[in-house]
Amino acid sequence: MLNFNPRSIEKVEDAALRIVWEDGHETRLDFSFLRRHCPCANCKDEWSGEPLLDPATVPDTLAASRADIVGNYALSFSFSDGHGTGIYPFELLRKLCTCPECSYHSGSETN
Repeated sequence: MLNFNPRSIEKVEDAALRIVWEDGHETRLDFSFLRRHCPCANCKDEWSGEPLLDPATVPDTLAASRADIVGNYALSFSFSDGHGTGIYPFELLRKLCTCPECSYHSGSETN
């Protein structure tokens, strides 16, 4: 079972977020990738879960001007394209990890 509690969260230059989880696993997520996977109702259909955001509209150079902790369970970001309504639960951030270990388990319960 995965641990969804971060040990540390830091910005890597202007391009990415690095999370070290309590179990020692490290996740690096580009801000453009996070923006393309925004879970808010403007970017993802609330009923079907289908994306509403065209990923091609998000530049690879997108940055985040701030990241805030929401309660004890999530982060929210203010992106350089003006978007800032998404709340990213730690569980989602862990599941978005694209490292080879996590990619191998993609779609499984261990991801």
